[in-house]
Amino acid sequence: MGTFDATVGVLLLGLLDFKDAYWVRCIVYVLFVVVTAHSAVSMYAAWKLCIVNFAKPESLEVIGWTLPFTAIATSVTALLTQTFLAHRVYILTKGTYCVAVIGVSSLLSFIFGIYTGTRAGVIQKMMGLARLSPFAACWLGFQTFTDLLISVRLIYAFARSRTGHRNTDTMVNRLIRGAVQTGFLVSVFALADLFSFLLHRNTYLYAMFTYPLGCIYTTTLLDTLNSRIELKTMSNNARGFDGRVE
Repeated sequence: MGTFDATVGVLLLGLLDFKDAYWVRCIVYVLFVVVTAHSAVSMYAAWKLCIVNFAKPESLEVIGWTLPFTAIATSVTALLTQTFLAHRVYILTKGTYCVAVIGVSSLLSFIFGIYTGTRAGVIQKMMGLARLSPFAACWLGFQTFTDLLISVRLIYAFARSRTGHRNTDTMVNRLIRGAVQTGFLVSVFALADLFSFLLHRNTYLYAMFTYPLGCIYTTTLLDTLNSRIELKTMSNNARGFDGRVE
């Protein structure tokens, strides 16, 4: 939590420096609240599982409310992060069709995620989660598709921006690296979460990927915003005293 709070502090300074739109600030503040709450819930889940219910294997048959809350929190963080990144795709490409596909896919993922988490909270029994397999597959499938589509479009847009100048291309390569990180890591965890749930739904193996997924989305957004400070410094260093790019 200390590292996350420090990162948010740097981010808030960056928001003030770049004078971001009000909706961007709202996304950051909402994510801060959601991820802080989710971190507290995760610590409570670990305490209850490892201390309160230690040596009580029968308690594992009931999933409780922490995993359903995690699914809902992850769906919210994914929707907000993907909304911000979809806006970036639109600014860079002006491709309304692609952004529309991203929006629909992200919204469907959000709906299936909320439904999966809510139904899991109602079912409660570990053995009853099998009926949620199609909804979980749709949730994580649409989520992964959205992340990969955003990354591909950003990488393509940045790659076309290369000019042949070393300083400029260094900045472009930094943006491409960020775009790869945006989709790759969350996609790996989402797919691991999906397959572990489908293949080992009678265990808690999928929880290893479910709990950190929402934080990965938030970190992705924080890195995207905070990297502007680095890019601004690189841009200033790439300019001569007369304002021309060297």
